[in-house]
Amino acid sequence: MKIKLIARISIALLTARLKQSMVAAIGVTFSIMMFIALLSFMAGLNDLLDNLILNRTPHVRLYNEILPSEVQPIARSLAYPGAYHFIEHIKPKNELLEIRNSLAIMNALNKDPEVKGVAPKITVPIFYNVGVINLTGVINGIDVDEESRLFTFEDYIIQGKAEHLKNTPNSIILGIGVARKMLVQMGDVIQVTTSRGTRFQLKVVGLFQSGIEEIDKVQSYTTLANTQKLEGKPSSYVTDIQIKVYDMEQAPRLAKKYHLLYHTDAIDIQTANAQFETGSSVRTLISYAVGITLLIVAGFGIYNILNMMIYEKMDSIAILKATGFSGKDVNAIFLTIALTIGLVGGAMGLIFGLGLSALIGEIPFDTASLPTVKTYPISYNPMFYLIGAVFSVITTYLAGYFPSKKASKIDPVDIIRGK
Repeated sequence: MKIKLIARISIALLTARLKQSMVAAIGVTFSIMMFIALLSFMAGLNDLLDNLILNRTPHVRLYNEILPSEVQPIARSLAYPGAYHFIEHIKPKNELLEIRNSLAIMNALNKDPEVKGVAPKITVPIFYNVGVINLTGVINGIDVDEESRLFTFEDYIIQGKAEHLKNTPNSIILGIGVARKMLVQMGDVIQVTTSRGTRFQLKVVGLFQSGIEEIDKVQSYTTLANTQKLEGKPSSYVTDIQIKVYDMEQAPRLAKKYHLLYHTDAIDIQTANAQFETGSSVRTLISYAVGITLLIVAGFGIYNILNMMIYEKMDSIAILKATGFSGKDVNAIFLTIALTIGLVGGAMGLIFGLGLSALIGEIPFDTASLPTVKTYPISYNPMFYLIGAVFSVITTYLAGYFPSKKASKIDPVDIIRGK
């Protein structure tokens, strides 16, 4: 019975200062709406930038790095036992970039339950021949099917199709930057020269745009077989093994495991993109900080309105306490008012936040550097809405707690004497 009475009194006090109550609720609504829209947009942007890099990056990459030998010949000599050797101008050891036993390694990796897929790759530095001018570049020999399945290769081809690469002999997909430099179009035949002087003619069957201009100016793609012919190598020749795993967080552990198991160099995606991940974390942190600040500002608005309400309703509070209402009851009345404002404002904020996010997600976003993106990126992560709802309740509760404490301690005798 008392709960119903407290609810009725709370509603009466709310409607008595309806304009101020609406202003407080609108403040909460605006804060939650901007919190949701800001986080949704920033998370969508982070996802876009992450995918731009991470979709094209293996979780673990196996390769051979050319380095000086850790053990020099003099260290093997028995003439200087226990001596410390100072050696200058050490040259890299004479070792090939090829991964030995690559077929056996890929077969073993495909049987690993933690591995989603394996894509071999050959990276060859070349020169694009344009008349008497040579442009430096890189040709990537790929398994077209695996590259498309694991690294969304097809999504970044703006002209032509990935399947044309494997169906057309001696073909190439050029980076858009290279194509512009060479003034070539679909169907043209270009000539490339390897560092060993081998010349090779390739037909352009597609144009590729990664969204990173410096990469698009040098990079191109062909099949593994074409690259092996360029290098004069057998069909087992592979310089990189790209691995996608089911749980990306396990990549550092698996990189160490494969390094020891297969005696190759290995790098994981976290190590390769540490600076990029730091940037995403900082942007997300700023978004949360701005959103939470908006909620706190709305909380101060509710606090001020409740303080003014208590000051104006001293007589009503005195009558309530004189007629048997305890300090806890008065406390409950003003907390109910605060939470009502918070719940109504929060619910409206979530709805308007979703609507604003959807509206932003429909705004056209056409840029030549990101051909796969047509509208502004938005993330509809349910966690943002949960955080917004919880924060609206917590903020309004705290905003109402201190004024309600003040109201519960009012002595009705002092008020009546003052009158």
